[in-house]
Amino acid sequence: MGLYMKLLSQLFIFFIITACSDQSNQISNVNSLDSHILSHDKLKDKIKGAWAGQTIGVTYGYPVEFKYESIMIPDEVILPWYDEYILEIFTDSPGAYDDIYMDLTFVQVLEDYGLDAPAIEFANAFATADYKLWFANQVSRYNILNGIEPPQSGHWLNNPAADDIDFQIEADFAGIMTPGMINSATHISDRVGHIMNYGDGYYGGVFIAAMYSQAYISDDIEFIIKQSLKLIPTESHFHEIITDIIEVHNQSPNDWKIAWNFIHDKWVDTDLGPWGVFDTFNIDAKINAAWVVLGLLYGDGDFGKTIEIATRAGDDADCNPASAGGILGTIIGYEAIPDYWKNGLTNIEELKFPYTSISLNDAYQLSYEHALAMIIRNDGIVEDNQITIKAQDPVTVPYEKSFEGHYAKQKININSNTINEPGHSFTFNFDGIGFALMGKALSDNDVNHIYQAEMYINDSLVETAKLPTDFTTRRFYLFWKYQLPKDIHKVTIKIKNPVDDAYISLESIVVYDDKPTTS
Repeated sequence: MGLYMKLLSQLFIFFIITACSDQSNQISNVNSLDSHILSHDKLKDKIKGAWAGQTIGVTYGYPVEFKYESIMIPDEVILPWYDEYILEIFTDSPGAYDDIYMDLTFVQVLEDYGLDAPAIEFANAFATADYKLWFANQVSRYNILNGIEPPQSGHWLNNPAADDIDFQIEADFAGIMTPGMINSATHISDRVGHIMNYGDGYYGGVFIAAMYSQAYISDDIEFIIKQSLKLIPTESHFHEIITDIIEVHNQSPNDWKIAWNFIHDKWVDTDLGPWGVFDTFNIDAKINAAWVVLGLLYGDGDFGKTIEIATRAGDDADCNPASAGGILGTIIGYEAIPDYWKNGLTNIEELKFPYTSISLNDAYQLSYEHALAMIIRNDGIVEDNQITIKAQDPVTVPYEKSFEGHYAKQKININSNTINEPGHSFTFNFDGIGFALMGKALSDNDVNHIYQAEMYINDSLVETAKLPTDFTTRRFYLFWKYQLPKDIHKVTIKIKNPVDDAYISLESIVVYDDKPTTS
């Protein structure tokens, strides 16, 4: 029995409970704007457009994902597309669909545990899944497997990748299932997004989910963006960068490259995640969200133009067209996506996405059922011939900031160092208030070993950590520590249980200070 049917069977009880409950216990803060009426067919069409647009977008951009870092993809670079292309990528490169199978992991949790599934169920589902993860997702997976539960698993003090794009690319489901109910989308985003992100990284998912939600009740792209941006605190960098791109578009609406250059020049060096510091690599949520908005604004409602601009903006060049394509697909609906783009979908709509038991056709139906359940729960009306959605006035989420008071000072490459011998340790000194040590626990001959490692700061034991050589359960960053007193600090890493055929590879150190570095 799907969630919608379960909800109907319990509706009488639900209304009694909610009538007696305090408003603070409701699933969302509902402030009525007005009611929007859709047919069942129109709702289904928009849901199909959302999932189809996302699938097309991620497939289109996959060949150039992070191949153009902090630069635009030149016009002369051909981005291929033909009817069999989706099936080829789906079959030969299943990892291309990480955006979607992460989404579907959370859809399955809702199906298994209901609309009120707690954060820990979402966390356990993806932490114990077989798929590979990176950045904030992988740090969070490690945290969860080692006893740090959400929301602490995503907090920047426990997760140096907290500002990265992770939740932003897997928040689609939250907006798809909450048509017009922007605060309901945020309620879901809060439970899921803080598993792996914080601050601007969390805001990225809130913003994307909100745009999906608004796309059901408006076809005005700038309105959708601005309405969704109301959820984001004005003092945040995320709010500022999206405001910047809206303003540049208003001034120069015909040339997306002008907007790209403005955003690049102002924001390219603001990524404080250890991998992105002093590097062209940029997986920061806010600048990639800007590329999504770039595609939506300059795409002018044209599906192909929208995903091409979002792709040619570079950086995470498959996730960004996936988000832009999914949002526009929701606005226009499945039937309005040009055949050129969707013809190949029929080849995969019955196939299960990697690591899931859900196909595109399944996703269409599950999100339809979840949407109906959410509409009823939030004062909407579902009748045989029409659906009435009670729209919600956006309520700004609380302000939070990763790396508060921290500024990147230097990046030190140490690629030649390894630790493995008994009693072997690695020591370095730095002048600042924080650091992140990057590296890997590796093995030869598929040796599966879990190192026990100790971190000392100024000769005091600060942390003992497990460093698995297994890729799926690995510790993405070896060690880090923030909010130290401004001083010269000595850091020592000691390995307690070395073995043959395995070793710790040390790559680089990022140092943070309490004030910006002057050039």
